[in-house]
Amino acid sequence: MTQTDSKTGIVIAGASGRMGQMLTAAVLDHPALWLAGALERPGHEWIGRDLGEAMGQGALSVTVSDQMAETLKGAGAVIDFTAPVGTRVLAEAAAQAGCAHIIGTTGMTEEDIAAVDACADRAVIVRAGNMSLGVNLLMQLTKQVAAALDADFDIEVVEAHHRHKVDAPSGTALMLGEAAAEGRGLPLADVYTAARDGITGARERGSIGFSAIRGGDIIGEHDVIFAGEGERIVLTHKASDRSLFANGALKAAIWAQGRAPGHYDMLDVLGLKA
Repeated sequence: MTQTDSKTGIVIAGASGRMGQMLTAAVLDHPALWLAGALERPGHEWIGRDLGEAMGQGALSVTVSDQMAETLKGAGAVIDFTAPVGTRVLAEAAAQAGCAHIIGTTGMTEEDIAAVDACADRAVIVRAGNMSLGVNLLMQLTKQVAAALDADFDIEVVEAHHRHKVDAPSGTALMLGEAAAEGRGLPLADVYTAARDGITGARERGSIGFSAIRGGDIIGEHDVIFAGEGERIVLTHKASDRSLFANGALKAAIWAQGRAPGHYDMLDVLGLKA
């Protein structure tokens, strides 16, 4: 498939996955985008097949490939909701191709993030644990409330996702924890408390706790609880449709065009950076 008019070419990484197929449909429906390619890991059964036919639809004239350099050539952006190991490799390939890298991958370690960041001097990277407008607004509110309340208010981040999610806490929960810690002027690592079990002793003042629920087909629910003496403030976001994540990724891909190389997030894309 070749680019037409002034549309931005999009490559979908992890094209066989639930999110990959949703992104494919969203790109095909978007008036400013065209489907430039599809990537899967080496050895995947979809390699060499037409993406549309593999999805059980009509042919799209886009062949699923494991050849990153060839697939990214000429594309404006690659959208990546895959796994940390794949995202690290793809970051280098996207930088070499001059292709914006839109990352929704979660479960990334500090080492993974550092490896991706090393490519930001050559490419536009937009990375976010959650690409919805609502969650990014929630982050800003969390930061503001945490800044307004002292450590007499305990902070807990509670998240719920479907049974198939492999990482915990979720990337979104960690983003919210980081926002709360930033509001208090502290690194999250200094106040982070993982899920509790057994005789844990009293809660440490100023800590930020995390709890994860896994079950059914829950798309994503996040609560940030500020619990004080005699009162609680609860900030909540509930996702009821996964398309909001796809739409956010497409918005990021369009926004990234023509930007200077660097590492950005959805607050930049949505114009919410303070």
